[in-house]
Amino acid sequence: MPIVKEPLTKLYYSISEVAKMFDVSNSLIRFWEAEFDELKPHKTGKGDRRFTKKNIEQFGLIYELVKERGFTLKGAKKELAERKEVYARKQNTISTLKKIKARLEDLKVEL
Repeated sequence: MPIVKEPLTKLYYSISEVAKMFDVSNSLIRFWEAEFDELKPHKTGKGDRRFTKKNIEQFGLIYELVKERGFTLKGAKKELAERKEVYARKQNTISTLKKIKARLEDLKVEL
């Protein structure tokens, strides 16, 4: 992901600000928004897009896959879906391990 020169301190960023961060056009951001379900910025009543830090991170991941690593849009979508599945499995494993740890600590107290 390109290095954002300034720390992300604002709650929302405009499409122009995000485009400048990644040195891309506004139309590319709008296109990717339509293509990737993961990229859904908030919209004002007038329809202006407002990007949060999380939206910018998601855009950065898509940027990395497509622009830096050369994925096709279809390939990038597949990679994002696989990452989501891996993340869900990791979270499930962590939850299970925490339950096991709690049970072992209970057993330790009982002994």
